[in-house]
Amino acid sequence: MDKLTDKQEKFVLGLIEGKSQREAYKAAYNTSKMKDKTIDERASRLFNECKVNARYNELHDRLVNEAADEAIVTGKEVLKEIKSIAFDDIGNYLSFRTEKTFIEYGDNGEPVLGYDTVVDIKDSKTINTKNIAEVSRGRDGQFKFKLYSRDTALYKLAEILGLSKEIESGKTGTAGEIEIIINRNMRDNAENEN
Repeated sequence: MDKLTDKQEKFVLGLIEGKSQREAYKAAYNTSKMKDKTIDERASRLFNECKVNARYNELHDRLVNEAADEAIVTGKEVLKEIKSIAFDDIGNYLSFRTEKTFIEYGDNGEPVLGYDTVVDIKDSKTINTKNIAEVSRGRDGQFKFKLYSRDTALYKLAEILGLSKEIESGKTGTAGEIEIIINRNMRDNAENEN
């Protein structure tokens, strides 16, 4: 293929950037004394030249393929995300403890103590929050924190790994049993890869 001139290449690159033929032509050529109709005709003629059109198609196809490559999600990535949900722990996001707290003074003037749960939430800037489904505070001040469903993720992993028949046959069923099977299966697969 014949090499394009610098102006032709600039015209094609303008089109690839999303400019109209008129805009791309104006960016590449001196059009200060031309009417828009003339610019449109010349831009159309230039675009239809074999080597210009071929270069445009080459760059366009490359751009489309690169975008498609970036958009492809592999099965391994999906498994990794589901596994992340299935084996996540609420302790990665918060800690809680019971503390003795003052409630009121009793009839005898002595302090009445009770126990209250204290929740310490980790800073979202320092942790990965992708598995958090909800964080809210109700009108009554009640704090709510929810991760995506661990059980659902475990069942989905079992299905993907072909372990659903064991579950359906009644050999297993609880999330803990499924987790053991999945861990065993993943360990076996890792050993087979080595």
